[in-house]
Amino acid sequence: MPKSLPLIEYSDVLCCSPVAAGIVSDADALELALRLKALADPVRIKILSFLLVGGTNGVRNVDLVRELHLTDATISHHLRQLSLAGLLVASRSGASTFYVANRSALGALVRVLDPNCCS
Repeated sequence: MPKSLPLIEYSDVLCCSPVAAGIVSDADALELALRLKALADPVRIKILSFLLVGGTNGVRNVDLVRELHLTDATISHHLRQLSLAGLLVASRSGASTFYVANRSALGALVRVLDPNCCS
């Protein structure tokens, strides 16, 4: 059985040196691993993809349920994991909750993995 990573608060934007800059600290490695673990699921990748093309106004949970053909409980679970990792932002408008990808958090993750990626 795979070893579980600890539950810690890590919703802030990733802030550590690029992995190519030298051996990362234990704390930075854990912070990076937790975010990558949040992405390491096909449903979460599809949700993130849908959110990234969904525009800046956000996407409702019900839209994800309809588009991905999954239950509300399944979508809610995955949205929570992505939220805990700081990779999406939720906002309420009336009775609806809208989700948008946190592009700055995603950009920080890319820069930590490959600082030469997007310059």
